[in-house]
Amino acid sequence: MSIEPRNPSHPAFRFIDLFAGIGGMRRGFEPLGGKCVFTSEWNKYAQLTYKANYDCGHEIAGDITQIPVDKIPPHDLLLAGFPCQPFSIAGVSKKNALKQPHGFRCEAQGTLFFDVARIIEAHRPHAFLLENVKNLVNHDKGRTFRVIHRALTEELGYQVHSKVVDARSWVPQHRERIFIVGFRDPNWFTFDDFVVPNPLKGPRLKAILHPEDGSEPAESPYTLGPKAKVADKYTLSNHLWDYLQQYAEKHRAAGNGFGFGLVGPEDSSRTLSARYYKDGSEILVKRFSRRLRAEQRGRQNPRRLTPRECARLMGFDKPGESRFVIPVSDTQAYKQFGNAVAVPCVEALARYIAPWLGIEEDGDRVLPPMRLPLFG
Repeated sequence: MSIEPRNPSHPAFRFIDLFAGIGGMRRGFEPLGGKCVFTSEWNKYAQLTYKANYDCGHEIAGDITQIPVDKIPPHDLLLAGFPCQPFSIAGVSKKNALKQPHGFRCEAQGTLFFDVARIIEAHRPHAFLLENVKNLVNHDKGRTFRVIHRALTEELGYQVHSKVVDARSWVPQHRERIFIVGFRDPNWFTFDDFVVPNPLKGPRLKAILHPEDGSEPAESPYTLGPKAKVADKYTLSNHLWDYLQQYAEKHRAAGNGFGFGLVGPEDSSRTLSARYYKDGSEILVKRFSRRLRAEQRGRQNPRRLTPRECARLMGFDKPGESRFVIPVSDTQAYKQFGNAVAVPCVEALARYIAPWLGIEEDGDRVLPPMRLPLFG
């Protein structure tokens, strides 16, 4: 289902979607009246899913490293879930001695953050929102994050705030990500008042699992028959299930925490990752059949989530819905959802950030708080 801004001819703000994946960041801001004016995503399968779900009005650009900044339209907000790559940090004094550029042009050159920085430098958007894995803060003993923070603040002149948020408050999945928000003009923004619901009282997996009782329509190839039962192909083979159990037992004996994650309807899950297509081990759903004799119950092999359940787990579909278009194979779908942001988390952040973009809930433009002086 395509998402369109409420007033596309007079958007409240314009934004660009970098490293767009399947549009998780976009889904938080477009319903607030924003208009996406540029999208970049290099993966051709992710592009297919993106095009199937959004009315772009523009071509999706490929490799952002090959896009000149003058080909990117002016925008108020930059969104980017950029991949974290190793940074090679050289001493500034050495670079000065060699008359070579330093700062982000040197330290981030060859990393994808460099492309985010060069676009911010060229277009000076009012604000940006960046997303990455929680461990970005600790990567390379903290040096990576220091390079990023220094580039955004000291070199590009933005007021920057960051917060690690666990999506478990909105979806039945433990998924911690760091969000970095920056504003071009000084303001009073702080994350101190950002209310995160208690994750222990968050939804459970029963909200996103196929009920398999006929209460939802069958959706081939995920569910089949009058009861809309999950297709057999998602149940682990005896060979794979035996291997995962033996692997887990070996690591338990060695005192390691490696192993599979076996969950039921009343549980929440581990983090869905892009490798889920390989064996599904991080989120395996318990299977139970009343047809089995009592002594056999619980021995049925667990199953993977279906891609539709992954769409619900990541918030691209609401519980019980099947509206998000999945035009790709299961393998590609698992990769895409595993690489995505949890949509309800971004929606909450978007609503919180919206007043600082100069918009109200109904999408009307107001006096931007970002224009207020930082100190009285």
